[in-house]
Amino acid sequence: MSVRRRGPLRGLDPGIKLLGLFAFGIAVVVAPGWVAALGALGIGFVLALLAGLRGRALWRPIRAFALVGLLLFAFQAWQHGWERGVEVVAELLALILAASAVTASTAVDELLDTIARALAPFRRLGVSPERVALAFSLAIRTIPQAFGLARETRDAARARGLERDPRAFAVPFALRMVLHARDTGAALHARGLGD
Repeated sequence: MSVRRRGPLRGLDPGIKLLGLFAFGIAVVVAPGWVAALGALGIGFVLALLAGLRGRALWRPIRAFALVGLLLFAFQAWQHGWERGVEVVAELLALILAASAVTASTAVDELLDTIARALAPFRRLGVSPERVALAFSLAIRTIPQAFGLARETRDAARARGLERDPRAFAVPFALRMVLHARDTGAALHARGLGD
C-alpha cells in the first residue's frame, strides 16, 4: 500500500483526483509545443508538492525516469530537434509527477474501490469491475517490485565486477521478472482468478 502524504490533495475525493488526472493527461497531450510542455511540468511539480511529496519522495520518480528521459530526449532531438525532445520529456515527466501526486495522496484501496464503482455500469457489457480493479492493483504493486528487482540485479552485477556488461543485468532481471509474473499468475489461479 502506498504511503499517504499530508497535503491539500489528501482530502479530495479519489474520483475527483482520478478525473483530474485524466483531464490533465488529455490537456498535456493536446497542448502542442515545448513551452506548453514546460508549463505542464510546472503544474506537475506543484501537484506533487500539494500532495505532500518532498525530498526523496519527490526525487524518486524523477530519478527513476532520468535514464529513459535522457534517451528519449536524445532520440527526439536527433530526429526532430531539441524542441521536440524537451516537449516529449517534459510531458512524460509532468504525467509521472501528477500520477505520483494522486497515488501519494490516496490509499490504494480507495483508488481501487473508485475504479470498481466507476466501471459498475459497464457490467452489462461484460466488463468485470473487480477484475479491472485487480489489474490496476497488480500494476500498482508490480512497478515498485520491478524497481526493487532492478536495483538488486544491478547490485549483484556490480558485486561480480560486471556492472558494464549489459547481459549481466538484462538476462537476470528478465528472468526474475518472468519468475515474479509466473508466481503471481499461480497465486491468482489458486484463487480461481486465472481463468
